[in-house]
Amino acid sequence: MDVTTDQIKKALVAVSIEHVLFDMGTPVFDEVTRALHDKYNCYIPDCFDHPEYLKEVLKELYGNSYKNIVKSVHKQLDEFADQQPIEEFLKAISE
Repeated sequence: MDVTTDQIKKALVAVSIEHVLFDMGTPVFDEVTRALHDKYNCYIPDCFDHPEYLKEVLKELYGNSYKNIVKSVHKQLDEFADQQPIEEFLKAISE
C-alpha cells in the first residue's frame, strides 16, 4: 500500500486538530466532531479538504474564542507550515 504525501499531510492535520481539541477536554472534542457531522456530514480528517467547515463550526460554538483554538492548531503545525497544502489550510482557518 502506497501512501501519498497528501494523505500524510491530511493525517497530520487531523491529528493536530484532534490533539488541540482533546487538550481542551473530551467534551470540546465531542462537541466539535458532532457539529461537523451534523452540519456538514464530515469528520475531522475532512477538514483538510474543507477548512471552512472547521472554521465555521468553531465560530458557531465558541464565538471569537475560536481564534485561540486556531492559534493552537497553528502551533501544532508550525514546523510544517511552509508546505503549501498545510499553509493553505492554516490560512483558510485563520482568515
